[in-house]
Amino acid sequence: MLKLVSAITRRLVIIVPYAWLLVFFLVPFLIVFKISFSEPVMSMPPYVPTIDLADGVSGIIDAFRQFSFSNYLWLTEDSLYINAYISSIKIAFISTMLTLLIGFPLAYGMARAPQALRPTLLMLVILPFWTSFLIRVYAWIGILKPEGLLNQLLMAMGLIDEPLIILNTDTAVYIGIVYSYLPFMVLPLYSALEKMDYTLIEAAQDLGCPPITAFWKITFPLAIPGIIAGCLLVFIPAVGEFVIPDLLGGSRTLMIGKTLWSEFFNNRDWPVSSAVAVLLLLILVIPIMFFQQAQAKSQESGR
Repeated sequence: MLKLVSAITRRLVIIVPYAWLLVFFLVPFLIVFKISFSEPVMSMPPYVPTIDLADGVSGIIDAFRQFSFSNYLWLTEDSLYINAYISSIKIAFISTMLTLLIGFPLAYGMARAPQALRPTLLMLVILPFWTSFLIRVYAWIGILKPEGLLNQLLMAMGLIDEPLIILNTDTAVYIGIVYSYLPFMVLPLYSALEKMDYTLIEAAQDLGCPPITAFWKITFPLAIPGIIAGCLLVFIPAVGEFVIPDLLGGSRTLMIGKTLWSEFFNNRDWPVSSAVAVLLLLILVIPIMFFQQAQAKSQESGR
């Protein structure tokens, strides 16, 4: 009896997360995928065909026969969507590199800090998550606008004579993404650097290795799993980011998240917006696979 209960418990531990993914990820994705092959109409829902289970198998087959690839062909023919994808990938890549440049020294300093101080430093990194993401982005509007705190400070210090135009530019988007996603870079880097054996660096220095050379030959290779995980954790959500480019970038910033929102809510073109979402997911499948491989290698190295 105990063996039966133990076997059922083990199976439940496996079934529960898969059931969660099935209900909250796979099913919604299949619905969006199905809508992407439909055609827009002025009705509710604003697309055809709709699958009515009351019609049985014949109704489902008839609906599938009406599906069309025209929405995906439209995405390849309209330069707006191509430029939006390219711009999103460019902004996400640059933001990820900036986040890495800022996050690596922070994570390294945290890993080398005294053991008693590390929990406090970790709390300070996680502390921004205690405040609403939307409120934090709105706060940057007050900082970056022409009469905002940043321009007032620079003018008071005599560094500039007139306010800088930062808000409603790509620079503001970079600042917002780097600020918002910095913890996602710092935490995996800190996890990798904390496990590093720093006696290797001491041994290299005793053998006459310069600090910079020791960093590139010892510290950096050992931190690669954390770098890969951090970069993907920042890059993947940054590609589809909507709030930051909409509030800080203004109308001139072109990203696929804003285009998707416009198609869905302004134009009410659910089929095209679904096709945009599906194609975006397919673009991100490759970095997601790399992220899973990086996690597997990190777990193997930890063992």
